[in-house]
Parts: sequence; structure tokens; C-alpha cells
Amino acid sequence: MRIRTTGVVAVLGLALAASGCGGDNKSDEPAASASPKAAAGGKLVIWADDKRTEALKPFTEQFGQENGVTVEVQAVPNEDLQNNFVTVSSQGGGPDVVIGAHDWIGNLVQNGAIDPVQLSDEQKAAFNETAIKAVTFNGQIYGVPYAQENLALIRNTDLAPEAPKTIEDLVATGKQLKAQKKVTETLCLQVGQKGDAYHIYPLYASAGGYLFGTTANGDYDPKDLGVGKPESIAAFKKIAALGEKGEGVLKRSIADTNSTATFTGKKCAFLVSGPWATADVKKAGIKYDISAVPGFAGGKPAAPFVGVQSFYVAAKGKNKALAQEFVANHVTKPELAVALYQADPRPPALTAALDQVKGSDPDLAKFVEAGKNGQVLPAIPAMAAIWDPFGKAEAAVIGGADPASTVTAAGKTIAGSIK
Repeated sequence: MRIRTTGVVAVLGLALAASGCGGDNKSDEPAASASPKAAAGGKLVIWADDKRTEALKPFTEQFGQENGVTVEVQAVPNEDLQNNFVTVSSQGGGPDVVIGAHDWIGNLVQNGAIDPVQLSDEQKAAFNETAIKAVTFNGQIYGVPYAQENLALIRNTDLAPEAPKTIEDLVATGKQLKAQKKVTETLCLQVGQKGDAYHIYPLYASAGGYLFGTTANGDYDPKDLGVGKPESIAAFKKIAALGEKGEGVLKRSIADTNSTATFTGKKCAFLVSGPWATADVKKAGIKYDISAVPGFAGGKPAAPFVGVQSFYVAAKGKNKALAQEFVANHVTKPELAVALYQADPRPPALTAALDQVKGSDPDLAKFVEAGKNGQVLPAIPAMAAIWDPFGKAEAAVIGGADPASTVTAAGKTIAGSIK
């Protein structure tokens, strides 16, 4: 496991001035009425990825000084973070707080790795409603959101002054630009050899496909799998028409390694990506605008996944009361959310923080607007069964495979994994 420690506050030995959050969140236990002495000498261990680690450091130092504790922030590569956390948690170790995507929640809860977070109604109301919905699982809040994100269409305005209203409009513009030899690609939407369910989902949803149905209370229902049903077959037929044997708009040669670079190299006019791509676009000096991913003419609106980045309290942490205090009463401060935005510019989930930064960054409001028809990325454990078979089916269909048989087979694989 590659972990490096980046910041340690050298303030030792004093008790935490806690706010009354119970460390193990059992409803039959009374809230703490005195300042509990935190375990492990008053030390809080936080796992984050590299970008967030540096942004967190001044705030963890402040928290340590205010509460008389030691705070240690450890950087773990994002691609390893969830698996490493589940592994060490199952062995009774790991951090007190971990930062990651909201769609980890189902897996983390299933593995007993995180506790619910205690937020007051006033605290919950301070966040974007979608963000709170994303971190709610089985009726309980399991994380404190700090940023949300969704895909949008980033457009080179020198090449394409007007935002396309439909995917068909986009294809027509792209074809014209290719005929004029102004671009070499119609659309930069990453597919790769194994597919990319996240990036194709807006078009899949516009064409009528779905992953999971919902229960009466709006939760995703793993028993209602949409992949392999007629709606998904119809959706993949539309995707196939844009593929390598059709319009040539979607290609396996466009992948996560080159989609943004192809756009910034002015080889295509349209890029489907998220807020994380704008830094490279600005660096390249491209004149750009941001709008919603267009859907198919006559279809449903394109529906990108809305994802949320969150702070979680580790169920096996040595210092759960201290972790609850930090997550519930420190992470909810706008200053911290703004600092995390500055380290990695994604729209803050905290309304006050979004209001602070959107004046200096007009892209934020455009990404939020582009996600207004979005769907919260499913956080149920069954979602883990979707990614690989769905992505491989997508890549195969874009490469020319029969949509009906390919998607039907993917649905059977997914259903077998869920059972």
C-alpha cells in the first residue's frame, strides 16, 4: 500500500471538546454530556488523495489546535483508496476519516466500514438537496458532501459558436467541420477498448435505457435491472448508429488517455467531460463554452450521472467521537469547501461555498445547469456489477457488434453477479 504522510500537527495530550456526537452512533445510547477523552492519545487520521491532502492541511492544523489533538493526513492514490480502506477496515485498522465518492457508500456500508454521520436539520439544509440525497443510504446519512460533479458538453466556440440542441445537430456540425478539414474527430467522448459506462450514460438515458428502477420511496431497486431489457437494447441500437460502423462519431480509439488532449489540440470541437477538464482547456488557450450534453432528437433529455465527493467516518477508527466532531462540525464550514474547490475546481455542495466562488468562476453555474436533468449515481452495492459488463458491451457495440445479443448477454452477466 503506497501511503505517505504529509502533515502532522504537533499538539498532544489534551481532551477533545466534543459536541455530543456519539462515537458509534447507536440510537439507544445517550449523547455525550462531557468532553470525552479521545482514544489513541487524541489523534485523528484522515485518508485523502493527493490533491485534497494539501488543501486540507491548514484546516486540519486549525482543528488540531482548537481541540488539542494531533491530526495526521495521509495521501493514498485515489485508484487504490476504496479497496485499501475496505481491506484495512476488515482487519480492524485504517483511518478515522476517509474522503471519497458517494457511490462507494453501498460497498462501504455492506462491509461495515463506515458509520452514519450525525447532522442537524439546519446543517442538512445548508447543502444542495441533490448532494444530501446522494449520501443518504437506507434512510441514513453516511457522509458529509463537499463537492458535486457531472458531465457536460465543452465546446470550442471558434469551431462551433452555437451549442447543439440534439446529438444529431452535433453530428451535423462535426461532419461539416471534418469536411472542411478543421477537425479530425466529430466528438471527444471517451470509450476506450473496455468502454466507459459513466461517459456514455447521458446518451443511453436519452435513448430510453436505464440501469435500475426505483422503489416507492425513490431508492434504486437492484431487483429491477434495466440492462438487457428492451429499453436498453433500443438505446444501444442508437449508440451503435453513432459507432464505428455507423456515423463514426463514437470510437474506441478515443479513451480517457487522449479525449481531453484531442480536444485541446483542436482536433475536435466537442468534448464530453466534467469540471476536472477545464484546467487543461484553459491552459491550451481554447475559447470555450459549457452546456448540457445534448440528447437524441425526440428522445428524453440526456441525463448525466451526478456524483458527490464526501467525508466518511470510519466504523473501525480508533477515534470515532473525534471523527464525528471533525466531519459534522468542521467539514461543514464554507472556508474548507472553498479551499477544496480551489485545489480541484468542482462545484461545492455547500450552498454558501458555491455562492462564494461562482462569481469568480462562471463555469461552475454552467456545470450545475448542465446537470439539472442528471441522475444521482447509484450507490447501492449492485452498482459494482454494472461497470465492467456494461462498459465491455458498449465498446463491442460501438465496434460493430450486434446490440441485441451483446446487451442481453451483459444483462445476464450483471444479474448473475447481483444474485
